[in-house]
Amino acid sequence: MPIQSAPNNRPLLPEPTLRRLPWYLAYVSMLKVQNVEYVSSTTISRKLNVDSSQIAKDLSFLNIKGKTRIGYDVATLERSLRDFLGFKTEHNAVIMGVGSLGSALIADSGLHRYGLNIVAGFDINPELGNVSSSGIPVYHPSELQERLMGLNAEIGIITVPAESAQDVADQLVHAGIRALWNFTPYRIRTEEGVVIANTSIYAHLAVMYNRLGMMNHNNDNG
Repeated sequence: MPIQSAPNNRPLLPEPTLRRLPWYLAYVSMLKVQNVEYVSSTTISRKLNVDSSQIAKDLSFLNIKGKTRIGYDVATLERSLRDFLGFKTEHNAVIMGVGSLGSALIADSGLHRYGLNIVAGFDINPELGNVSSSGIPVYHPSELQERLMGLNAEIGIITVPAESAQDVADQLVHAGIRALWNFTPYRIRTEEGVVIANTSIYAHLAVMYNRLGMMNHNNDNG
């Protein structure tokens, strides 16, 4: 499938490539701290267990090329990856559901280092109304439309119970949110033009438990 151009004239990358790019960024960021100047795709391949030809292909989408027998300039590669992935740009977000998971995401300073700026939380628990969580104000969902006008947020993070996920997604989109990060196991649906990223912890648990069970079964029969 040919690579299409995104609205900002950047290539619209295949999702598997987009998922690998942060791996490369994390590794070269470590190398940069260690003052390593160059790294080869072979070295990245060995450290991340990704085929070196795949790494070269992934980076070619970003017009990043290494030098023969030298490799990639670490500082340039780190800067280019961070810029392309949008981690250098601040993206304001609101979080729906300030329970244990929502509070943990608000308190995670690492998200801010990668460009995600959670500016407010919303929760139906009256005890949380206007109470600051890690310095972030928390409002009742009925105030969403009003509050968003002054928050300049384009991302909505959904950490509510699964049975409320679709209603919350509809509320966010109606209020003008353009991207949804869904942490519930429910697969929400929205109108066209809204970006959805699903991060189901439970789905990953299911895969891990299943693979672990298969390993235990094979060991028992071995």
